[in-house]
Amino acid sequence: MIACCLAGVACLVTQADVALVPYGVPPTPWPENLGNHRARIAVDGAVDAVRVVIPWRLRDRAVPERQIIIRSAAGTDVANVFRLNATREAADVVFEPVDGPGEYLAYYLPFDVRQGSGIDYGSYAPRQDTADADWLARNGLGPGAVGEGLPRARVVEIQARTEFDRFDPMEIVAGEAEVAAMLAQHAGEPYLVFAEDREHPIRMADDIPVRWARSGPSHDLRIAADRGETVAFQLGVFAARERLRDVAVELRDFRGPTAFDPGFRCINLGGTDWLGERFEKHVMVALGKVQALWCLVDVPADARPGLYEGTLTVRADGAPDSRVRLLLEASAETRPDRGDGDPARLSRLRWLDSRLAVDDEVTAPYTPVTLDGSGLHILDRDIGIGPSGLPTSIASRGVELLAAPARFVVRRGGAAFASAEGDRRVLESAPGKVTWDASGAVGPLRYYCVGTLEFDGHMRFRVGLSASEPVDLDDVSLEIPLRPDAVPLMMGMGRKGGARPSSLRWKWDQRNHQDSLWLGGVDAGLQCKLRGSNYERPFVNIYYHRKPLNMPPSWYNGGAGGCDLVEENGAVAVRAYCGPRSLAAHEEQHFDFDLLVTPFHRLDTAAQFAERYYHAAHSPEQVAASGANVVNLHHATEMNPYINYPFLAVDKLRDYVVRAHELGLKVKIYYTVRELTDHLPELWALRSLGREVLADGPGGGYSWLQEHLGGDYTPAWYHRFADSEVDAAVITSGMSRWHSFYVEGLSWLLRNVGIDGLYIDDVAWDRDVMKRVRKVLDRERPGSLIDLHSWNHFNDWAGWASCANLYMENLPYIDRLWFGEGFDYNETTDYWLVEISGIPFGLMGEMLESGGNPWRGMVYGITTRMAYSGDPRPLWHVWDEFGIGKARMIGYWDAACPVRTGRDDVLATVYARDGKALVAIASWAAEPVAVKLRIDWAALGMDPERTRLSAPAIQDFQQAGEWPIDGGITVEPGRGMLLQVGE
Repeated sequence: MIACCLAGVACLVTQADVALVPYGVPPTPWPENLGNHRARIAVDGAVDAVRVVIPWRLRDRAVPERQIIIRSAAGTDVANVFRLNATREAADVVFEPVDGPGEYLAYYLPFDVRQGSGIDYGSYAPRQDTADADWLARNGLGPGAVGEGLPRARVVEIQARTEFDRFDPMEIVAGEAEVAAMLAQHAGEPYLVFAEDREHPIRMADDIPVRWARSGPSHDLRIAADRGETVAFQLGVFAARERLRDVAVELRDFRGPTAFDPGFRCINLGGTDWLGERFEKHVMVALGKVQALWCLVDVPADARPGLYEGTLTVRADGAPDSRVRLLLEASAETRPDRGDGDPARLSRLRWLDSRLAVDDEVTAPYTPVTLDGSGLHILDRDIGIGPSGLPTSIASRGVELLAAPARFVVRRGGAAFASAEGDRRVLESAPGKVTWDASGAVGPLRYYCVGTLEFDGHMRFRVGLSASEPVDLDDVSLEIPLRPDAVPLMMGMGRKGGARPSSLRWKWDQRNHQDSLWLGGVDAGLQCKLRGSNYERPFVNIYYHRKPLNMPPSWYNGGAGGCDLVEENGAVAVRAYCGPRSLAAHEEQHFDFDLLVTPFHRLDTAAQFAERYYHAAHSPEQVAASGANVVNLHHATEMNPYINYPFLAVDKLRDYVVRAHELGLKVKIYYTVRELTDHLPELWALRSLGREVLADGPGGGYSWLQEHLGGDYTPAWYHRFADSEVDAAVITSGMSRWHSFYVEGLSWLLRNVGIDGLYIDDVAWDRDVMKRVRKVLDRERPGSLIDLHSWNHFNDWAGWASCANLYMENLPYIDRLWFGEGFDYNETTDYWLVEISGIPFGLMGEMLESGGNPWRGMVYGITTRMAYSGDPRPLWHVWDEFGIGKARMIGYWDAACPVRTGRDDVLATVYARDGKALVAIASWAAEPVAVKLRIDWAALGMDPERTRLSAPAIQDFQQAGEWPIDGGITVEPGRGMLLQVGE
């Protein structure tokens, strides 16, 4: 007899009652709202009440709170159900067999599912008592009842709704008595080791499966592998009697028909991070917990088939070693792809430690960094570095941004000490980057600066300040004086993109995703981002508050720090400060920051007008018929069903790509890293890494996640397919080795599927990973494209961040922006220019929210996307008739724009070519206004005497019309027109 009592009620449940029963899956899934698990119960006689023990062996500790639904096989609901007891191990239930003898079905985790997609996942049905009082009285059921004397039914099978929902064999929990019996057989052993092949991933950390309790710890592990394959397997370390520290595993004495180095490694003990740097992990196992150690072995393609043998030794600090014999059977088959073509083989786990594209090579269209004395030169930009290691000059496209050299200033006792003097030297000079340092001292204070400039315009400064004796400081600040005429625009640090204010006062607040600001114009700009020694990339979008910014100890300074923007001494001064602070003797504070010089490259207007996006998984034939030539395949589609893991429907994806290529289309796919599908074959290996790859959290979400992951995760997006299959995701933890897996996965897709690029929905990685992504695309499939989409983050959920500012470090490697949901197209022209268009950064974009505003969009060269919001085809038709791809775009922001309206709230952008032009006019005025165009005919190369001013008919945009060259044109509020100028 075992104990399974609640509230002191003794239940007569025996070991036989909780014996293992067969597990299976029905030919057809039952309705999902009944839950994912049920017991098939056989009732032999015609009785009023029958008792059954359901040995469900669940991980779920909340099972007493869940409803149990019983139906006859014919579908009759059973209302008279009385729960004698319910524990994680078994349920002791009495019910009325309403249809007489036969089969009954007990559903024990019913879930109120939600339809469609989103983050509203549904919930478990709570326990309800539905039994009739007369039935309870007739059968002696009520408080304190134990069900003695009632006829017994038996469980003949436990079923999961689908194969994917199964608990067996690795999630069938061993009972307390079974665990105790196993431990008694291994008295004195502080831990036990259980070996499993890749087909049986270890899923539980808080329990052991009953198969381990019955078999005992492992002595041997036999695995099969093909030649040329990377084979994965696991060792489960159960801390049976004490906490384990510094757990490790090694493979020794490996031998067989061919001598080779198996390259043994355990991903849980360390590896290579996303920067290509080696790291180690210290594995601890709490008392009573299980730690899976995922191991990899490489079998060379030229190894002789046969049996290979070695010894796996598990070690823990202060505990005896444990050994398992590894028996590896190498087949005669050879896998040229090391097993990567079959995700279930888990050979791709080695991708976690990939260094693919970790190098300093320059990507197009950039040029190598060159060094000339104290000057550094990259594409369209020049930077001067002074003795302090800080910039003395920053120029973009010939526009100087700095009004004076940047300074690092220490204020003490009313005096200011600037970093004007020092000893600067170049540490490294390579095509992709140049690194330098500088140092100096004032009294007891020592300053040093290490700076790096990369080919894309990114500068990183690590500034350290230390003291040889205790000192009290009034303030430490970074001061960047900018030329007012060079920085008319601004965004960041709590301010939406638009015209630069005359002053700004900003303070650190972890509730806000704010640590940077950008100031500039179309031809030159500078982003400054403040960092600390504790910097970790925060979560983005609606997940920001799950992992917000770490407040940098130096700049934040307990809330005393902040950033001011002021106009003084003929300059716009950015002053980031920390406020009063003390330095202990030999204490060092890091005042790190990044500078990013914009724009990153010239606008590619020809590509903007030639690459026409279709954002839906329609057939290639339908896409081609629309006039689009680039199709984005979102996740949750037939060809790309599972979020951020596009490897499980590869045949369908490849077939689609082949058909699209035959029609001259490019195919890009939704593939990022912010969330990961629950269908991920590597899921259990990632769970074994703790919080390295998968974020922690409160658990919950869709039923599959709760039933199989238990807790310590954060649910993310989920999607329900037409056949009721669900893709449920969890969020990732931020920067990790998964980004290297991602880069390798991208390379595999380019080589094996032939995709033409990526659709990125928010960027969940840093610029170092983005460089790797861009290099892989360019090397594997030149001409590949990346477009970046984001929902407007300027709200409390996302921390009041401007997307262009938030993702600016990634923009050098992006081809197009799609800043969509939540963006207000009734905002000012400066907001359009900074936050929507991408033009100040060398990019162009498209509109989304409510179909955008096509008239205003044309002023910035942007439209909507086919099949998603709005219909740009009428505009595409006009573009083609005019030949806009060969035109020069001259925006209203350009002093050389040859057409002006005479108003600040009605703007004109010109597309000029071959003696003709298109003029896009759009109004931001609140009422109809009449404008008279001021046209620089010489700049256009036209004769006004021979020129017509007309408007072609464009569906849902404008009616045809013609105006005198010197006549007035009425423009409606919020609208505009596209005019043709020519003979």
